[in-house]
Amino acid sequence: MSDETRPHRTAAVIPAAGRGVRLGPGAPKALRALGGTPMLVHAVRAMARSRAISLVVVVAPSDGADAVRLLLSEHALPERTEILVVPGGETRQESVRAGLSALPADITSVLIHDAARPLVPVDTVDSVVEAVHQGAAAVVPALPLADTVKEVEPGKPGEPEPVVATPERARLRAVQTPQGFDLATLLRAHDEIAVAGEGATDDAGMVERLGFTVLAVPGHEEAFKVTRPLDLVLAEAVLARRRATDVY
Repeated sequence: MSDETRPHRTAAVIPAAGRGVRLGPGAPKALRALGGTPMLVHAVRAMARSRAISLVVVVAPSDGADAVRLLLSEHALPERTEILVVPGGETRQESVRAGLSALPADITSVLIHDAARPLVPVDTVDSVVEAVHQGAAAVVPALPLADTVKEVEPGKPGEPEPVVATPERARLRAVQTPQGFDLATLLRAHDEIAVAGEGATDDAGMVERLGFTVLAVPGHEEAFKVTRPLDLVLAEAVLARRRATDVY
């Protein structure tokens, strides 16, 4: 069967091995409770709600795969979606690669989703998948910026920094997840693009560096990243509103 006629089968990979230090001490960020349920469970449900996703791979802390499997088994998840938990690496890039390595041979496309974006609507997930199925090498959901952005000469934390440029806001977008990819292209990016330090935090950027066009589709305001305590307050409010209106 040629690549052109090969049926699409899409998986989602959720790297959840980080500590999330900006939310303060305690459990890893992905395991913090949101509405009484760990954010990771919300994120898995968000991916599994899409009928286009047949497999969700959760990349756990290297020493916590068994604990994450137990955690997921304690919560209701869509039965039509297979859930797989694998241990991750020291960096996000290593963890994503661990998730990709666990995918079966019949997977043709993949979504990479932040566990800290637990409330992304299914319509956003579906729009990313559809764009990949239509032939895009990489797709990101993105929103226009509400604030003017300044480029500065970085200084010491808390000290004034000189502004060196003001980019045109109409051309800028804030990128969210899930990011969608043709699997072969993303694997090539992970093989060929060496990233120092903490590794790649934006898989689409790696594909972009290979010379492929990355498409942006409309994101959603509820797909925000829960990074700081105030974000958790907002996420609780969104979840409470959904429960009051039976919208999930």
